[in-house]
Amino acid sequence: MPWRSPLALVRDALRGQREREKDLRTLVSNLPYEDLDKRCQPNRFFPGNAIKTTKYTLLFFIPANLFEQFHRLANIYFVGLAILNFVPVVNAFQPEVALIPICVILALTALKDGWEDFRRYQSDRKLNNTPCFIYCRKEKDFVERRWKDVKVGDFVKVVSNEIVPADLLLLHASDPNGVCHIETANLDGETNLKQRRVVPGLCASTAEFEPESFNCMVACERPNNNLNHFKCYVEKPDKRKTGIGIESLLLRGCTLRNTDHAVGFVVYAGHETKSMLNNNGPRYKRSKLERKLNTDVMFCVILLFIMCLVGAVGHFIWLKALPSIPPYLVPDSHGHLDAPALSGFYMFFTMIILLQVVIPISLYVSIELVKVGQVFLITSDVDLYDEDSDSRIQCKALNITEDLGQIEYVFSDKTGTLTENKMVFRRCTVMGTEYSHSENAVRLAVLDEPDSDEEVIFNQRPGLRRTGWALDAEDADPGASAHRPGSRRRSKVAGGAQGDAAFSSPLEMEVIPDRKLLERIARTEYTSSNSRKTDPYLDFFLALAICNTVVVSTATAQRQRVSGHSRSSLSGNPLDTLSGLARKVGSLHRAVASWQPMSKRSRTFSERLVIEEDRYNVPKKSESGGLGATGARNPVAVSSDKLCYEAESPDEAALVYAARAYGFTLVARTPDSVTVRLPNGKELVFEVLDTLTFDSNRKRMSVLVRHPYTKELMLYTKGADYTIMELLGTPYAEQLNGNQKSIATSTQTHLDGYGKEGLRTLCFAKKVLSERMYNDWSTIRQRALADINNREELIRDTAVHLETNLTLLGATGIEDRLQESVPDTIVALREAGIQVWVLTGDKPETAVNIAYACRLLDEGDLVINMTSKNKLTCASVLDSTLEEVRKYGDSPQITDMVPTIALVIDGRTLAMSLESDLQQRFVELAQRCRSVLCCRVTPLQKSAVVKVIREKLKVMTLAVGDGANDVNMIQAADVGIGISGQEGMQAVMASDFAISRFKHLKKLLLVHGHWCYTRLASMIIYFFYKNVTYVNLLFWYQFFCGFSGTAMIDYWLLIFFNLFFTSVPPIMFGIMDRDVSAETLLGLPELYRTGQGSGEYKFSTFWVAMLDAFYQSLVCFFIPYLTYQDSDIDVFTFGTPLNTVSLFTILLHLSIEIKTWTFVHWVTILGSVAMYFIATLAYSATCITCNPPSNPYWILQNQMIDPMFYLVCIITTVVALLPRYTFHVLRNTLAPSPLVRARHLDRLDPTVREQWIKEWRGLRSAADGNLPGLSASPSPSPAPETSEDPSPPSPAPSDITGDDITLNVITES
Repeated sequence: MPWRSPLALVRDALRGQREREKDLRTLVSNLPYEDLDKRCQPNRFFPGNAIKTTKYTLLFFIPANLFEQFHRLANIYFVGLAILNFVPVVNAFQPEVALIPICVILALTALKDGWEDFRRYQSDRKLNNTPCFIYCRKEKDFVERRWKDVKVGDFVKVVSNEIVPADLLLLHASDPNGVCHIETANLDGETNLKQRRVVPGLCASTAEFEPESFNCMVACERPNNNLNHFKCYVEKPDKRKTGIGIESLLLRGCTLRNTDHAVGFVVYAGHETKSMLNNNGPRYKRSKLERKLNTDVMFCVILLFIMCLVGAVGHFIWLKALPSIPPYLVPDSHGHLDAPALSGFYMFFTMIILLQVVIPISLYVSIELVKVGQVFLITSDVDLYDEDSDSRIQCKALNITEDLGQIEYVFSDKTGTLTENKMVFRRCTVMGTEYSHSENAVRLAVLDEPDSDEEVIFNQRPGLRRTGWALDAEDADPGASAHRPGSRRRSKVAGGAQGDAAFSSPLEMEVIPDRKLLERIARTEYTSSNSRKTDPYLDFFLALAICNTVVVSTATAQRQRVSGHSRSSLSGNPLDTLSGLARKVGSLHRAVASWQPMSKRSRTFSERLVIEEDRYNVPKKSESGGLGATGARNPVAVSSDKLCYEAESPDEAALVYAARAYGFTLVARTPDSVTVRLPNGKELVFEVLDTLTFDSNRKRMSVLVRHPYTKELMLYTKGADYTIMELLGTPYAEQLNGNQKSIATSTQTHLDGYGKEGLRTLCFAKKVLSERMYNDWSTIRQRALADINNREELIRDTAVHLETNLTLLGATGIEDRLQESVPDTIVALREAGIQVWVLTGDKPETAVNIAYACRLLDEGDLVINMTSKNKLTCASVLDSTLEEVRKYGDSPQITDMVPTIALVIDGRTLAMSLESDLQQRFVELAQRCRSVLCCRVTPLQKSAVVKVIREKLKVMTLAVGDGANDVNMIQAADVGIGISGQEGMQAVMASDFAISRFKHLKKLLLVHGHWCYTRLASMIIYFFYKNVTYVNLLFWYQFFCGFSGTAMIDYWLLIFFNLFFTSVPPIMFGIMDRDVSAETLLGLPELYRTGQGSGEYKFSTFWVAMLDAFYQSLVCFFIPYLTYQDSDIDVFTFGTPLNTVSLFTILLHLSIEIKTWTFVHWVTILGSVAMYFIATLAYSATCITCNPPSNPYWILQNQMIDPMFYLVCIITTVVALLPRYTFHVLRNTLAPSPLVRARHLDRLDPTVREQWIKEWRGLRSAADGNLPGLSASPSPSPAPETSEDPSPPSPAPSDITGDDITLNVITES
């Protein structure tokens, strides 16, 4: 390599930095420059693909690690004292001896850091050496290289089931339609497939791609960590530009599926890829206890300063009081002594070295060890293991385990968090006529698990008639959103899960059609078979089948990790058989004719129907061909039984399965077409002209297709009801008669009924476009797609421009059920003094219904509904509401017969309430409410609510969610918990703890949270007590040695005392101790309140421990002092009883604090005593000149043959611990705390204990005025379902919601 001047190198470095910081970077192919020197290559300024996540190198590990450790002030403090000890005028110990403790701490930490970094190095090396295929101009083919060899501007080939090595612009795919599928599980945990399309117009879809013919310029945005957005354009030699988005980008870490191979152009490599930019490592959070600990450490610093100041002043006074110079004061080399003032100044630093243990050096290491042990116990709890998903709790933040015991507010998402996120098709309304699907409701009732106690509680609210425990999900996202993708192993419902395909459990797949709707579709077939005019009923089911982003594959797909779902028709269940018949029937007339009441079906008849199914589904020749796994057309139609749907959200899958149940089967999908098999067996191949994807602003998605028969341009749209209703034009007016004139009004009535039942609602609409209208719109659309600066906004504007004057087709109601034990968990959290908020995107009717089902709202609650459309009225509503609420007292926990208060607020009102001038009033109102339900909220509003409550009320907050839209809320809370559900793993990856079911939150907080907090708080207080007690022995001795900074205990034994003799028992105490059993903590949730607020680690607790430490140190010093006064023993002989007595006192003090004795406690305490005597005896016997001029030889041996030694140890220990022991006895006898009473219950027989717990809860609930979770009012009588009366009147959600400004206060009774 030729020599280059430093100036040229600096110039290149600056130019490279400017190129990398540009908002728009231009890239070209590397192939023309393959043989040139690196400095001649145009893409040389961008980093390569090799990654390095290690923090250290082998050469600079020690200095770099020490620099990292010295970021802790405590380490700097102790190193400074060790260095200070090398100064002769102030040293208190041998300088080498003083270095031992800090060196041990630094060495252990360095070993831990080095091991972690070595594991990162191994991972990097394995990843960088992964093979891949890069195009080589010399070889005229793709050759095998390593990931680290990939550079920006290269052409990389990825084959099926391989991981993408860098961010690639997709230029070619083996699929003739230019489509490939990727799985992003390594990035966000989503296992459903996503489509990616090749950049249009660059190469023929059928020909093999030739990288050398690529002579375009690629302009892309600066690298960022947004996985869902990408701005880029390709400029051809003729200066024509093609805009590109995320749909053409293969991200590093994704896996290619269902595609033989794909070729891409590298736009980002190495640390600039989106996956690496999202890899920020673990987030550091400081726990509340740690913040208090730092305050107490400062108090210890002040205490140390005072003690050293006393020593310095005392030494000055002592020197001034001497009548003559004593012989033990040795002058310096010049023969003169330092002045008393200067000696006192030096003594100040000597005392700092001597008393440094007041600030516990081992405390920080002990806390880390305790937290590791606590995390191990939490993750090993079998009660927090979910068998269905084969997952256990994950603790990703090791430093905030104790915060789980101090939570005061819980903010929860609903969809997938409180509910299963399994969308089950329940009802629909078409052209104003409602179809109740009562037969399907019976099937779902059979599939319900009867052993859940919560299902009895759900139906307690008077006036609410439910067809099932219907729960809504956030219908702000109609299903096309990327916020709710993913899959996980299904619950074992109706015989087990079907496999790993996304949203494919029997509960979700099987739908029994409504009889009336089947007959209506059959009549439609007769009337429209020879007509080229479409029918609205057919349009409705076509919209269900094609207005989505569902990926169709078959059981023979190349995706090895997913197997096709198995059939359940032969299970012998008539419901399953009937559902399969309706799904696969070849002639609807035969299906209707054979319909019989399910009670009359026999197993023999069910099996006969199964045989008939296969006869109906004889493969037929498709007019346009089917699609295989990779999109290739097949001459034979694929059986619907072989199809596998990969949906981005569960409601999309539910709608496709519902359409299939009525014979409208989605057979294949490509970027340019979608194939649907009709009930009569014919296949329609719609040309897809454009797909208007879902976004959070429009809250809808649309598909623009050309009908294969009528050649009409048809726009099918689905979305939230309130967005679709605003866009309606004239419905099928010419086909309406009599009572059907008000389709929109009837549909809205049905939608309101669905909301009362807690169903997820979506509206479907249609629009027919003229060719001229489409051409004009398409021109605007292409310009928007080619734009790079405002591409997303322009694309959204074009979608809004087209989605107008829609024709309403109908609406659907989809059920999402509560998870197991959700009501019980919420009731327990509220009894524990935790205020529970639910933040959801649902409309108020649905949200209130769910709130009653999950016991967020109870009968007897005073429910306040707030809705306003402008800020002025919002302020007025807040003022009037506050005035009303203040009448019930200053506390939300009001007694007697006054009901508890709950607040229901919508997103618009919430946004205004969170503004600075109204924020304080809203916080005060929310503080007085026991429960708060926020409806129609956005992800940003969720995080804003958490931040406001946490900062204004200074409370500990916890946020729990399962989707990407919950990430902001999870990160804003003190503790973030992700649920590994069906919405991917984004919430889990951003959380501090990950659980698989909401019910696990109960034991995680009430048991493990309580234990972690009480253990760690008690251990920290004990550590401060232990160190102050021991150090004060040295301090009291200074009054008898002229404050000279000498010690009466050997220096080695001083160091060993804290480093070995008394270090293990408090660590085991912090890991293993249990003040109350798990059964009692779960039975009495109010015990959790002891950790809230200041909890056990109070300001007073710390200072009481300090005073006790001073008292015990006085006793431990002066009883031996008075015993050996006027004797001729030497200083170390006097210090040995002091050291022994302090060991016994400190360990027995810990014994008093231990609540539950285990084998580990006995071993550690007795082992510490044994280690002390063995080490001290060995040291006294062997170490004669270890610490000259002192001589500790045979001191302890001589003491142990003296009866006075044992008498001193016994009397001193008893006198030192008697006040604390007496205080504990009197307090636990005369005024026992709830925890003490609970410990008494633990000693009882389990049956007797259960009875006592019930009586305790009964007394407490009687005092509170209600009995949440213990009594159940009679369930209302179920009324038969009819399509004419789908939603009977109820005093539930509709009574407390309004369209304008409402302040409704109702009481449920």
